[in-house]
Amino acid sequence: MEEVWHPSERWSEAERRAWQDARLREVAAAAAPHAPALRERLAAAGLDPQALGLDALTRLPVLSKDTLPAAQRASPPFAGWLGVPLARLARAYRSPGPIYDPEGLEPDYWRFAPALFAAGFRAGDVALNTLSYHLTPAGHMFDDALRAIGCPVVPSGPGNTDAQVQILGELGVSGFVGTPSFLVTLLDAARSAGVRHGLRRAFVIAEMLPESLRRRLEADFGITATQGYGTADLGSVAYECGVRAGMHLARETILEVLDPHTGQPVAPGQPGEAVVTALNPVYPLLRFGTGDLVTMAEGACPCGRTAPRIARVVGRIGEAVKVRGLFVHPAEVARIVAQFPEVARAQVVVRRPGEVDEMTVRVELRPGAAAPEAPALREALATGLRLRCDVELLAAGTLGDDAKRIVDERRWD
Repeated sequence: MEEVWHPSERWSEAERRAWQDARLREVAAAAAPHAPALRERLAAAGLDPQALGLDALTRLPVLSKDTLPAAQRASPPFAGWLGVPLARLARAYRSPGPIYDPEGLEPDYWRFAPALFAAGFRAGDVALNTLSYHLTPAGHMFDDALRAIGCPVVPSGPGNTDAQVQILGELGVSGFVGTPSFLVTLLDAARSAGVRHGLRRAFVIAEMLPESLRRRLEADFGITATQGYGTADLGSVAYECGVRAGMHLARETILEVLDPHTGQPVAPGQPGEAVVTALNPVYPLLRFGTGDLVTMAEGACPCGRTAPRIARVVGRIGEAVKVRGLFVHPAEVARIVAQFPEVARAQVVVRRPGEVDEMTVRVELRPGAAAPEAPALREALATGLRLRCDVELLAAGTLGDDAKRIVDERRWD
């Protein structure tokens, strides 16, 4: 059996359910006085925050992530879901959408320390954190968790590959946190530069980790790659152990896997939307529809952890897609291209010819309009979406009114 961060990772199902049931009442009771959206949703279902239990959760409608941007614009900044006074936050973030996300004052607020511990990170490991510290919470999510374990952190953020290769060689980095595509980029660059380093473990998130890529990391570089699943709204949802046969649900995660059309639980082994209740009094999102399609693993895990496991994230049901670790929302693309009067509509195409996502924005011109300056349009999209992309100019009528706004052509093994 593996060493665990906290004894709760080995709880029986009855122990876990009892703790979650009591914690759910505590969260609702603490947050309701400050969160009008929570009060209204509970009242509409005839539920008392002081008496809310797991069995009553399904009486609440699913709160879709796709509705958050509009809801936050109507009731800024957190659409009435903030469970504490704004002055009691440590930080506030603005993710693509745009969506505002709060961070409370608690140590390891996002609860990723158990995930990193399961990935092999231990006190004294020097960790290169390549997730963004700018506006979005990913960098701080893992910075706080690494420091909770006792790992010195190099807050490098994404990009600047040459400097990060030098850091690998000079700072004794043993652990990596970031996207799998950037990990490969960094390792290939280090090999090309002849840089010797001690990187041996990686925790990857925000992108799919194909098994073919995991095998390459182990065979070509001697890197053990472990993945997790979480969101800026919820924090840690699930994480792999050393067995790497599915991602164990975090203690604070109540997960339902629902048919996106009927809203009913799917049959075992079938894909469904991950609907999550995170037991977090700062941001008490009850029955939050992530838009991610997941399947569940069956049977016990030999690592000794007892929580149910997500077998894998298989795709999305909403219009938004994640590209190189960041969400791309069609409404945000439309807002950006609307700055150019020559443009009638746009379509995003995402491909993955190798191990890095590529994005092209196909732009249809209005009848009789001259083409806009492609560099200016590309720069506006890159700034607004925080992602590099190609721009393809199309003649009027090429896409049409019924064209899909995002086309995802990626395939995962």
